[in-house]
Amino acid sequence: MKRPVFILTLVGAFLAFLILSGSLYTVSETEQVFITEFGKPVGTPINADPAKNEAGLHFKKPFIQEINRIEKRILEWDGPATEMPTRDKLYVSVDNFARWRISDPKIYFEKLRDERSALSRLDDIIGSETRNVIASHDLIEVIRSDKDRKPVRDEALAAADSNLGVLPPIREGRAFLDQQILKAAAPKVRSWGIELIDIRFKRINYKPGVIEKIYARMASERQQIAERFRSEGAGEAAKILGRKERDLQQIDSEAYRTQQEIRGKADAEATGIYATAYNSSPSAAEFYQFMKTLETYQTLSKDTTAVFTTDSDLFRLLKRIDPKQE
Repeated sequence: MKRPVFILTLVGAFLAFLILSGSLYTVSETEQVFITEFGKPVGTPINADPAKNEAGLHFKKPFIQEINRIEKRILEWDGPATEMPTRDKLYVSVDNFARWRISDPKIYFEKLRDERSALSRLDDIIGSETRNVIASHDLIEVIRSDKDRKPVRDEALAAADSNLGVLPPIREGRAFLDQQILKAAAPKVRSWGIELIDIRFKRINYKPGVIEKIYARMASERQQIAERFRSEGAGEAAKILGRKERDLQQIDSEAYRTQQEIRGKADAEATGIYATAYNSSPSAAEFYQFMKTLETYQTLSKDTTAVFTTDSDLFRLLKRIDPKQE
């Protein structure tokens, strides 16, 4: 008799354990739970109200009720980069991200069931609204983060041309576009029990085919600036060379004038000295005439042909002297 009683006790304990384990469950602080009975939600979600801390041990009907755990913390959405055109017909690759949470777990479970379905719906909604906002604004609105931020101007461009490097004014800026996307997408995902907290741009790039053209245009602009600087430098060099030639000619002219003035004064003084010496005495005059004649002879080379009369003063010294007259 003792053996059957023991077996029945073990079976009863096992059944009690199954019933107890099937009726007890715990709720973490990072999750919210609602109960379904035969696949239909029953009651209100547990730990869904931020003002109430319902984490801990809870009870449910065993076997016929199931618990469904849903994340309570803020979740992330990081969509794929998508190519889209701006209002000024420039194609860019836009990569943005968002933060969201489950605000109504009952509706979320009924319409989406799991997080993978929610992310797929977010891809569609946020991607569509991002495309609409980008298409309704120029590229400068997407690139500039804030309309009040002043860009740093390239001094090389400013020196070459006052109109180069001047960006057109913007009205809103990228931060405002983030809010536009959030404002348009939030009501659409609210019907799925999802609350969009924030949407931001992560990266905005040109298409790979457009980047090369942009780099080529930038290189062309820099080449134009370089050519302009070279042209201005060549003009300045020509001016400097012109001033140098003018100054050299002026210096040569003044030096030649000074030289002629000094030579004229020297000739005048020499003539005065010669005249004084010539008039001082007859012998001095004869000696002077003799020296000047010798100087004249020195100017005659062997290839020079000169014709003199016999009574010429210049020929006088070349006559043969008779020894009898000495």
